[in-house]
Amino acid sequence: MKVPFTGCGTAIVTPMRDGGVDFDALARLIEYQMENGVAAIIPCGTTGEAPTLSGEEKKRVISFTIRRVDGRIPVIAGCGSPSTEYAAEYAADAEKAGADGVLVVTPYYNKATDQGIYFHYKTIADQVKIPVIAYNVPSRTGLCISESSYELLCTIPNLCGIKEASANVGYAERIAVAYGRQLGVYSGCDELTAPIYAVGGCGVVSVLSNIMPEAMVRLCDLCARGRLQDAAALQQELYPMIRALFSEVSPIPVKTALSLMGLCSDEMRLPLCPMSREARDRLEREMKRQGIV
Repeated sequence: MKVPFTGCGTAIVTPMRDGGVDFDALARLIEYQMENGVAAIIPCGTTGEAPTLSGEEKKRVISFTIRRVDGRIPVIAGCGSPSTEYAAEYAADAEKAGADGVLVVTPYYNKATDQGIYFHYKTIADQVKIPVIAYNVPSRTGLCISESSYELLCTIPNLCGIKEASANVGYAERIAVAYGRQLGVYSGCDELTAPIYAVGGCGVVSVLSNIMPEAMVRLCDLCARGRLQDAAALQQELYPMIRALFSEVSPIPVKTALSLMGLCSDEMRLPLCPMSREARDRLEREMKRQGIV
């Protein structure tokens, strides 16, 4: 199955106010992304604080995003859960709401064997007809999809891609070489966007694009056109900003940055908490250097 997008997809934050989702701010964020040319929007991922959202809130955020986007670009719904049953239910709900694909993280805390990973994704993919993108982020889940398990995953007809966030370019290259005809490889690390493109990637699921969508769109375009020297120069220019966005647990810094830009509040849910003053000051200095504030 063809990947639902190439280029820069934004893992969009879930803005909050007074304890609930701020849908007015979410509308502003969605429009800001589309005005700056992103290729897709991904709600209810890690950056969207999905683990702290109730099932009903996830449904509402995904449905709202789909309605607001109104078919202009793909919406890839985050549908991860340590429970295969719940993840399959979220995916089915997202498809019913009109999502163009689903992004499904490996089962965290529970972990799984290679066979368990296969059956996890097969069970979810069997519930929907839309594309499924797996998400490998061992720093968050304690589980890395083994290279050998991809042979099994490639037998799932609508599993079309992998968001690769192990921060290991060599690993991403091995997957792209061995399975690139069946699976699109997306960078799950902003700082490795150009390197993963260079070894066969097709895009990025980005945190940075929440605040600098035009720059990440430009970076992906340079990579796709084979202008790797120019892409490397831009990647290096963006690196200090990326470091600032991951100076504390994401999405704390990116939500703080959006609040400094006046696009939403910096409210989040525990266990996420406000940035330290030192880290916030560093973030604001880099935003000023980049001309964002």
